[in-house]
Amino acid sequence: MDRQPPTRTTTTGRPTAPVRVTAQDVTAPAVRHRSRAVAAALAAAVLGAAALAGCSSSGKPNGAIASAVEKGASAAASAAASAISAAASAAASAVGSAAGGLSSAAGAAAGGLSSAVASAEAAASSAIAGVKGGLDAKADVAAGAVTTTPDGKAEVPLTVTNPEQQANRYVIQINFTDASGNVLDATAVTVSDVAAGQSAQATARSNRDLTGTVKAVVSNAVRY
Repeated sequence: MDRQPPTRTTTTGRPTAPVRVTAQDVTAPAVRHRSRAVAAALAAAVLGAAALAGCSSSGKPNGAIASAVEKGASAAASAAASAISAAASAAASAVGSAAGGLSSAAGAAAGGLSSAVASAEAAASSAIAGVKGGLDAKADVAAGAVTTTPDGKAEVPLTVTNPEQQANRYVIQINFTDASGNVLDATAVTVSDVAAGQSAQATARSNRDLTGTVKAVVSNAVRY
């Protein structure tokens, strides 16, 4: 038999309307699911719009982003160029300093050599000038071939012939030169008591080591 809905009575004892039981709304969960789907779709649309905002319709970066990329690339290139230029300048400066040092060293060495040669020539000339009443006797002296001693010095044999009717002494200046005639060294040789009409042998030796082609020149000679 059918069950009747329960009734309620008031305080006055009169019955009220039956209490109706409402069935659960089975469509409610479906509505909530659709709301969530719509929210997700809207969020995706917003994200997509934000992503598309950075790109043009062709898929390329828009003007602002392209400008930023271009500026970044330009700054990087400028920094790289500056670094390369600085490195090149430093290398060039180092090479220039090294070359300057070598040039200075070579100049100092050349200056020292010139000074030594000048001093040797001055000493030999002074020996000639110190002879009082001496007569020019360059024609009396003949120089042979230059050889090198075991200790590196250049030496040359000299033949002195006295044309006078009396014995004479000689002071001879020998200059050692290179193949171009540049003086490399100089020395003075004294030959004593060369008999009248006779010849004597002597040897001239350089003051320092000489290399290459070396010649000997009778620069001056006097007899007395």
